[in-house]
Amino acid sequence: MSDSSSARAAAPVLDVWCELQCPDCRTSLEDLRALRERYGDRLELRLRHFPLEKHQHAFAAAQAAEEALAQGQGWPYVEAVLARVDELSRRGEALLVEVAGELGLDAEEFDTALIDGRHILIVDADQAEGKAIGVTGTPTYVIDGLRLDGGKSQEGLRERIEEIADRLLAEGA
Repeated sequence: MSDSSSARAAAPVLDVWCELQCPDCRTSLEDLRALRERYGDRLELRLRHFPLEKHQHAFAAAQAAEEALAQGQGWPYVEAVLARVDELSRRGEALLVEVAGELGLDAEEFDTALIDGRHILIVDADQAEGKAIGVTGTPTYVIDGLRLDGGKSQEGLRERIEEIADRLLAEGA
């Protein structure tokens, strides 16, 4: 293939280690939206799962996010669930299926996916990789091999990510 899009360098990747029952991840959405607005498809934001044991519904929510991704609505689903973090704590899987329906996704398929566990391996692999690279909380970002921990404070993280992304984009130009 010789069109100009195939000749361009791949977009830098920002791995976003997230947990859908985490209030700090909900707070990070503002930064993620700003990054998407600034960079568009020049920076790939990749959702990575790191369900924390202290949150009862986090593992199911990660699987549901993968089903949303399979149905073409990964980030909209993630944002909708994070907007209802407190409700997820009370309602669990019923909320996950309800949000899918509200977004026009196949809610029955979500229910089935949560029962048959078709996305468990993806979630397990993300969590294992996160542990291997030193992720201990969420949100945590990885860009250009650098881990940025937002679990304690998100102060200055977006600016740091922008500095790195700008450098990587300049190098790839």
